[in-house]
Amino acid sequence: MQFLDALLLVAILIASSAIGLYVRPSLSERHRNFETFDLIRMVTTMLVTFAALVLGLLTTSVKASRDGVIADLRGYGVMIIELDQLLREYAPETDPMRVQLRDYTAAAIACTWPTEPAPAGSYYPRDVPKTTADGRIESASLGRMLTDIGIAIRRLDPTDSMHRRLVDSYVAQIDALIQQRWKLVTEARTSISMPFYAVLVFWMAVVFACFGLGAPCNTLVWVMLCLGAIPIASAIFVITVLDTPFGGLFPAPSAPLRSALAHLLQ
Repeated sequence: MQFLDALLLVAILIASSAIGLYVRPSLSERHRNFETFDLIRMVTTMLVTFAALVLGLLTTSVKASRDGVIADLRGYGVMIIELDQLLREYAPETDPMRVQLRDYTAAAIACTWPTEPAPAGSYYPRDVPKTTADGRIESASLGRMLTDIGIAIRRLDPTDSMHRRLVDSYVAQIDALIQQRWKLVTEARTSISMPFYAVLVFWMAVVFACFGLGAPCNTLVWVMLCLGAIPIASAIFVITVLDTPFGGLFPAPSAPLRSALAHLLQ
């Protein structure tokens, strides 16, 4: 879908240029004097500056957001490993919870990264819905798996002060794990609003129409306009791809959760 949007943007920019190129010959002489085209150049320069500033800010913003998601994903994997290590200290009563945690981690990998090889084995639910096309990772089934682990932890009946302290640490860790999961679910959603995107496209369409007004209609002009439209559409395409960290061509790496699963299987 993002690739089709980029192609549509290229078509819009070229069509805007075509409008300018074909309107230019029909302009009267008083609309083709130096002062008029000088004003057009100034307005074009202003719009190009605004568009370049916005594209730069968007690139910086989505890159920082993506880096934050990857850092949170690494932290999430560490929290899963820490919870498993804590549960080992209460064994064998907590062995079923460790199995549930392993199943959850495997299911999260298989469903969040459906295009990658699923974890080996058949110990995760096959009916858990996979990541949607726009990169959303929210899943009620995965949420229930973590909730069930939390309920099982709270049902533990410690018999001494050491085990009571362990149970308190388990509760704090599973609560933090659930909060981190919801943070990742929220971060997975796109942050670029459609009205803002539409305004940016409108700016660029006006700029290319102005380019057409100031240039003669020949093959070289068409080639240069196409060469100008493609990089701009490519830049916006990369921005929209980076803005969906769990979807698109460059999804966030699954290595943190795969590494956590490897520790859980030991």
